[in-house]
Amino acid sequence: MSKRKKADSRDIGLDLGITFSKYFFKTDHLHYGYWTNGLEVDISNLARAQENYANFLMSQIPEKVSAILDVGCGTGKLASRLAAKGYSVDCVSPSKLLTRHARELLGGKSHIYESKYEEVVTEKKYDMILFSESFQYVDMEKAFRQNRAFLNDNGYMLISDFFKTDAKGESPLGGGHFLAEFYKTIEKHPFRLLKDIDITKETAPNLKLVDDFLTQVGVPTWTACLDYLDIKFPLLSKVIKWKFRKKIDKINRKYFSGSRNADNFAVYKSYRFLLYQKTN
Repeated sequence: MSKRKKADSRDIGLDLGITFSKYFFKTDHLHYGYWTNGLEVDISNLARAQENYANFLMSQIPEKVSAILDVGCGTGKLASRLAAKGYSVDCVSPSKLLTRHARELLGGKSHIYESKYEEVVTEKKYDMILFSESFQYVDMEKAFRQNRAFLNDNGYMLISDFFKTDAKGESPLGGGHFLAEFYKTIEKHPFRLLKDIDITKETAPNLKLVDDFLTQVGVPTWTACLDYLDIKFPLLSKVIKWKFRKKIDKINRKYFSGSRNADNFAVYKSYRFLLYQKTN
C-alpha cells in the first residue's frame, strides 16, 4: 500500500494566495506593486500598482530583444503579457503548483522548464534572461554561469528584485542577497552594467499594506484563536503555549510587532532594477 503524499505547506500557502488575489484584487501577479506619484497606497489599488510594475519592466526591455527566458515565472502573468507583445518567451518554474497555473494561463505559448534555474539544461539561446523577484532564490555564481551559457552574444540580463543592505541591527524582514556581495560577485563574470535604478521608494509602500493587514486582520484573528483556546480548552491552551512558546514568541515578533513596515523595508532592503549586457 503506497503512502499518502504529504501536502506541501508552501504550495498550500501559494494556492490560497493566488485564489485570494484573483478573487479579491482581480490580479494574477505575485510580485510587488510599483507605486507611482498620485496612486494612493491602498489595498484596492494593489492590482493597478502591480500592472505599473509590469509596465515598468516591459518599458526597459532593449529594442533588439526577441527571445526571453523568464526565470521564476510565477503564475505566468508577466510571460503572458510579453508573449502578447510579440516576444518569444520560455519560462523556468521550480514549483509544481505555479507551473500548473502558468500552463493554464500560457497554454502552448511557452516552454516551461520545470526545475530550479541552476539545474536547467538546454541548447536554446535567448536575447534576454529576466529575473522578476526571483533572483533572491538562486545561487548567484551558478546563475551567472547559466546566463552566460544561455544568452546570445550581446544578450541581456534583467534583474528586478530586492537585496539586503548593510544597515546595522537585525532586520525584521527576510529574503534577498546582500547587495554589496552581488556587486562583488558579478565583477567576476562577463557582464557590463547598463542600468542600475533604485526603486525602493516605489516598492516599499507594499509593506504598508502588509502592516495594515497584519494589524487590522492578523492580530485580531490571532488573538481570537488564543482566547478561544483559553476559554474552551484551558488546560490544552496552557500546554500548547508552554510547549510552543518559542514558536509563538517568534510569530508575535515576526508578524504582529508592527516591524514589517515600509520604513524598515527602506532601511534593510534595496529594491533594484538592474540591466546588464553580456560582453563575450
